[in-house]
Amino acid sequence: MAAAATMAAAARELVLRAGASDVEEEEGPLGGGSGLQEPLQLGELDITSDEFILDEVDVHIQANLEDELVKEALKTGVDLRHYSKQVELELQQIEQKSIRDYIQESENIASLHNQITACDAVLERMEQMLGAFQSDLSSISSEIRTLQEQSGAMNIRLRNRQAVRGKLGELVDGLVVPSALVTAILEAPVTEPRFLEQLQELDAKAAAVREQEAMGTAACADVRGVLDRLRVKAVTKIREFILQKIYSFRKPMTNYQIPQAALLKYRFFYQFLLGNERATAKEIRDEYVETLSKIYLSYYRSYVGRLMKVQYEEVAEKDDLMGVEDTAKKGFFSKPSLRSRNTIFTLGTRGTVISPAELEAPILVPHTAQRGEQRYPFEALFRSQHYALLDNSCREYLFICEFFIVSGPAAHDLFHAVMGRTLSMTLKHLESYLADCYDAIAVFLCIHIVLRFRNIAAKRDVPALDRYWEQVLALLWPRFELILEMNVQSVRSTDPQRLGGLDTRPHYITRRYAEFSSALVSINQTIPNERTLQLLGQLQVEVENFVLRVAAEFSSRKEQLVFLINNYDMMLGVLMERAADDSKEVESFQQLLNARTQEFIEELLSPPFGGLVAFVKEAEALIERGQAERLRGEEARVTQLIRGFGSSWKASVESLSQDVMRSFTNFRNGTSIIQGALTQLIQLYHRFHRVLSQPQLRALPARAELINIHHLMVELKKHKPNF
Repeated sequence: MAAAATMAAAARELVLRAGASDVEEEEGPLGGGSGLQEPLQLGELDITSDEFILDEVDVHIQANLEDELVKEALKTGVDLRHYSKQVELELQQIEQKSIRDYIQESENIASLHNQITACDAVLERMEQMLGAFQSDLSSISSEIRTLQEQSGAMNIRLRNRQAVRGKLGELVDGLVVPSALVTAILEAPVTEPRFLEQLQELDAKAAAVREQEAMGTAACADVRGVLDRLRVKAVTKIREFILQKIYSFRKPMTNYQIPQAALLKYRFFYQFLLGNERATAKEIRDEYVETLSKIYLSYYRSYVGRLMKVQYEEVAEKDDLMGVEDTAKKGFFSKPSLRSRNTIFTLGTRGTVISPAELEAPILVPHTAQRGEQRYPFEALFRSQHYALLDNSCREYLFICEFFIVSGPAAHDLFHAVMGRTLSMTLKHLESYLADCYDAIAVFLCIHIVLRFRNIAAKRDVPALDRYWEQVLALLWPRFELILEMNVQSVRSTDPQRLGGLDTRPHYITRRYAEFSSALVSINQTIPNERTLQLLGQLQVEVENFVLRVAAEFSSRKEQLVFLINNYDMMLGVLMERAADDSKEVESFQQLLNARTQEFIEELLSPPFGGLVAFVKEAEALIERGQAERLRGEEARVTQLIRGFGSSWKASVESLSQDVMRSFTNFRNGTSIIQGALTQLIQLYHRFHRVLSQPQLRALPARAELINIHHLMVELKKHKPNF
């Protein structure tokens, strides 16, 4: 309908415009013909007026022409005036129809109006009810806030009352003395469990009362008297019990570890005394220190004295040194020397004392050893004595820390109050013994025993003996160094001419050194010490010089070399049995032995094959300098060497082998020297062949008499000794 209305309006406008145009055409001649009429007052319709805006008209016309209905009407050639009237008629019909529809629905519209009016009334009443509800809710929320405030205040009062009740209950519980506590403290023996339980309760109540008294609590006065009487009774019973246990230590043949274990079971007793009666606690501690210090001192003094009675009767003396000759005579009143001085420098089975199994073995029992007529070296007695000292000291230190509730410096002080006299006695005894001790191996073993015991004490977490171990080492190390220096000096001052008859066999002084050095090196390998290596280095230098001095006493170089090789080989063999292959001593003597062996082989080959050796060296020197032509004048000499070697080499080799086997005590060493000599002989003859292959000697007739190298090697193998 909107489109139809628009179209009708547009058509109406076109009709009006068309009518206007027709009027203008009809009136045009009239206006132009007579000129008598007055001009028409058209106003806005006056197109001749300057106020008429043609542009707006064009735009309006153009807009109407763009309408789809107008376009359709113009395209089909519809008469716009007729079409406009038709549209107006349709509009009137539609209007009449709409009026009839409205009249037909008037009752419904009236009913709808009444319903809307009723709804408005209902909504108004609802609005009033909701307003009343809102006002009611506002009052309820204020009441809820009031109730919340009252509830919070009640909760605070409740918590405050509960806190007061809890503290008051604790206070009352701490102050009230139950009848079970009184009965147990007064009547129960201290060894019963209920006495210990009630004693702990009494200690807690006494501590609580002291705390409350400090805070000014008046109720403490009501129970102070009862608690004091109970405390005095408990202190009295505990004092008697602990002193009785301490006095039981004094009984002869008592195993004091049993009463100590009993005291540890009731260690709270001392804790109670420490917190409630310090004077009694100090009395008990002083009594324990006095009793145990005397017991330990008496026990160790007796044990050490009995232990020294089972020591070997033959011990090293100041004259039993490495450089002292066996033929030395002593004065008429001197003590007889050791049956075999070499045992002083030999380790043997003595080294087992520092093995893990032997180190912590049970201590020696002197009277059992005396009945069995057993004797021990000093290091075994030292091990037994100090293992007993270590074991008891560790147990005592741990007991002191646990029972007397001490630690750190306080524990050290209390331990030394108990064990100090015993440790001092042990140090004095050791110092006295070392003053006349000349057994370096025994002293060195004692040093390593102390080092191991110190590690054991550290593993047991007992630092109280650290100072004692340092004091023992401070006695042992200087004595060991002194004994070693005395041996060094004895070797340095030994005069070979006073040693009597000499032979090429290993000297007893070098054998002493080899045994002694290997013993110290093997012991030192377990816990290396640089000081020991330095001292052994000094001793080694003096022994090497001594061997050279003795070797100089032989007239021939060959005998000197045999003596040197025998001694170096013996010392090297003994060292390799105990020391590591890469030790300094082994490497040093290995180098000396190799050098002297090579020199001896040259000395050995010189008599039978000296001419051959000299010629080969001269010829090789000439060839190296480019003077090989001078070899032409040596034909006679070469011929003599070829024939002489061919006729005598077998006998010479046989004599050489026998001489070597007679000269060396170690057959294995002799075999090695023979093999080296034969190898060098083959190399020498091979070099001789190379010299004869030079052009200057190649035509020599005597070359046909040369022995084939391979044949010579086969023959020489027959002379190789087998052991």
